[in-house]
Amino acid sequence: MSGTLYIIGTPIGNLEDITLRQLRMLEEVDFICAEDTRVTLKLLNHYEIKKQLVSFHEHSSSADAQRIIDRLMAGESCGIVTDAGMPCISDPGEVLVKLCAENDIEVRVVPGPSAVVSAAAVSGLSVRRFTFEGFLPVQKKERKERLDLLHNETAVMIFYEAPHKLKNTLADLRSAFGGDRRISLCRELTKIHEDVLRMTLDEAAEYYSVNEPRGEYVLVVEGRTGESDEKLTIEEALAQVRQLVDMGEKPTDACREVAKETGYRKSELYSAYCGSQER
Repeated sequence: MSGTLYIIGTPIGNLEDITLRQLRMLEEVDFICAEDTRVTLKLLNHYEIKKQLVSFHEHSSSADAQRIIDRLMAGESCGIVTDAGMPCISDPGEVLVKLCAENDIEVRVVPGPSAVVSAAAVSGLSVRRFTFEGFLPVQKKERKERLDLLHNETAVMIFYEAPHKLKNTLADLRSAFGGDRRISLCRELTKIHEDVLRMTLDEAAEYYSVNEPRGEYVLVVEGRTGESDEKLTIEEALAQVRQLVDMGEKPTDACREVAKETGYRKSELYSAYCGSQER
């Protein structure tokens, strides 16, 4: 009988942000897969947990992944962690979850802190919906293409950024969305120097022209609104409906949500959606 893979959340900064269940599972699993074993070892040492650590990161090979799967198939249990927060989201651990699904290995989640959700909660923006974009592409062409795709996004957008790239990213966001668009810059969440700045993109660019960025950032950017931008075409609004349906919402609920954001009638959007499905 195969073992179980446990997806275990870990603190995003403050080591006190850990649950009793997380600590118990870190002690009970046979071994732990870590993005950076040095970072995870600090956490384990803090709570006096001694456990075998196996390195698994973005440069790990398929053979490395298979060795972990083989141990699970042999009946061992494994906990997978990332350096901070929830693993397996824009994270190498998603490879192991996929392999477990393909091999009928049980996967359970032991939830914990998330920088994305924490930043959304503290942003001060209206977060009825949000899209997690992670780090923007480094290459200028790919970055512009990504931002062009987000031009009509009405949901709040959440990005990660390193301090040495923040100024350029703010310039790109201002170019893509306009200087009046609101942004919350969440820095060093849960750590000693935690700070949240709420301002427009113009104000953020001006602020960091005289203040050097420090620490890791989560950027929460307001989505496009009818008040600040020209009205979307019916095709653009319909694209948002399809996106919500693809995410699991019912067509009627998706049309209602997009109608609130765009000014189109729910019935109008629903008719257009049904018509597009028939073609």
